[in-house]
Amino acid sequence: MKYRKLGDSDLTVSEIALGSWLTYGVGVEQDKARACVDRAFGLGINFIDTANVYGRGAAETFLGEALAGRPRDSYVLATKVFFPMSDTDKGLSSVQIHKQIDASLARLKTDHVDLYQCHRYDADTPLEETLTALSEVVRAGKARYIGFSEWSPDQIAAAFALPGVERFVSSQPQYSLLWRRPEQKVIPLCAKSGVSQIVWSPLAQGVLTGKYAPGAALPPQSRATSDSMGQMMSNWLRPPVLEAVEQLKPLAAAAGCTLAQFALAWVLREPNVASAIVGASRPEQLDDNAAASGLVVDPDLFRQAEALVAGIA
Repeated sequence: MKYRKLGDSDLTVSEIALGSWLTYGVGVEQDKARACVDRAFGLGINFIDTANVYGRGAAETFLGEALAGRPRDSYVLATKVFFPMSDTDKGLSSVQIHKQIDASLARLKTDHVDLYQCHRYDADTPLEETLTALSEVVRAGKARYIGFSEWSPDQIAAAFALPGVERFVSSQPQYSLLWRRPEQKVIPLCAKSGVSQIVWSPLAQGVLTGKYAPGAALPPQSRATSDSMGQMMSNWLRPPVLEAVEQLKPLAAAAGCTLAQFALAWVLREPNVASAIVGASRPEQLDDNAAASGLVVDPDLFRQAEALVAGIA
């Protein structure tokens, strides 16, 4: 496993991170989820990403139990705040940030997270209020650094311009061969300001593993067949997408790797990406994903892949 520095912080994170969206505490049985966490550590993955809203606290609760007993300095732990935890608890107001960080820390069974992220932008709360509250969280020792997820370039620039507050060190956008929007403005803006990308869905929720063949039945026990984990996959399961992904398989073969490794290596070719978040319901999936770290692929194969999938997302 290779490691990269996370923005202008002193955090060093594994190029592959273990995520918990739709999986741990919700869609994956606890013993299998625990096996995935154990395998992640065995493979050198030191970066764990979650959010308070995942399973309405269930993912954090699972991780609090799964990580108990491991030295706190042996992993980098990130969580998020914004989405509703109840009818009244939501957003990025000062009250909510202070309330939700304490609740997250209790579920995670720790006194601090390494990275506390705004899960989305809160248009109903002044940006200065949000950044002031996040700064208070950092200065209280409850989070070491702060980040954001899926903010627009204008929102990011406005945050960078605020004086007297803690600086963001990370951005968490969706980014993959099938979703390249961050390249236009977000990555260049962040790269100039000491902010790294931690990308989610680098495998387009599993479609870039090649397991979903065009015109074929969905594989049994796959994410797409799960009521709890497959509800947001319809866009990636369209025939044009699956047909384009099928054409990527010979390129991965030419690179001497699996399609999943090829797709992850493509994301990691971008220097501003610190880590790619993967989900896993079985430990062996992590074996495959982790092997993408440090993988050297002929750039011409990447260029061919980009041409094959251009315009289909």
